[in-house]
Amino acid sequence: MTSKPDGNHIPPDQQEMPLIEHLLELRNRLLKMVLAVVICFAAIYPFANELYLWLSEPIRSLLPVGQTMIATDVTSPFFAPLKLALVLSVFVAIPVILYQLWSFVAPGLYTHEKRLAFPLLFTSVLLFYAGAAFAYYVVFPLVFGFFTAIGPEGIVELPDISSYLNFVLKMFFAFGVAFEIPIATVLLILTGATTPQDLAAKRPYVVVACFIIGMLLTPPDIISQTLLAVPMWILFEFGIIFGRLAKRETAEPDADESAGE
Repeated sequence: MTSKPDGNHIPPDQQEMPLIEHLLELRNRLLKMVLAVVICFAAIYPFANELYLWLSEPIRSLLPVGQTMIATDVTSPFFAPLKLALVLSVFVAIPVILYQLWSFVAPGLYTHEKRLAFPLLFTSVLLFYAGAAFAYYVVFPLVFGFFTAIGPEGIVELPDISSYLNFVLKMFFAFGVAFEIPIATVLLILTGATTPQDLAAKRPYVVVACFIIGMLLTPPDIISQTLLAVPMWILFEFGIIFGRLAKRETAEPDADESAGE
């Protein structure tokens, strides 16, 4: 004898949408994402030069008096601020982009999955922003101070604006992604790929992996490598803690469903 499905067993959207409707909805969501980026770009671009000055402040403040940054390419004074404005537009529009993705996949999720998915989505945005902020306010002053202090005497440091921009964007991305470790850890636990106990047992290997990743994603100096590896390890520990809580949260709806059958 089979029991009738209820709201906890099947997603709210009972009827399967035809493929063409899924594609149309996906197109509409993508257009909204692009529109959000375009609106942000239109608002940010007029201040692109000022934003570049703010972004380059950590290294400009360490240059000797009378020295400044240079542009080795004729087009760099135009394209460097333009690239920065475009990247910042995507950066600012991330909440809208993730919300559109959430709205697209949410109808296919179970009730208890929705209860966990949205907090994970919201937390992932905050963690990415936190990683970028950590790179700018903590890592950059230390790394640039180290680089400017170890140079040979008689060498004039004139950082190129395009090279600097590429470097800091890489660092923003590296730290933003690294700060997503708790989310990845929780998802691995929720999908059953591993357990909190297994992850805790592999802690020594994870610590080594954090330093290897720090070595690969940051400049070849021990300061920036450590500043990336140590937060990654701490965030991994938080991921285990939140993974245990999330596992307990999902176990309760599953138990209720089993009892109701």
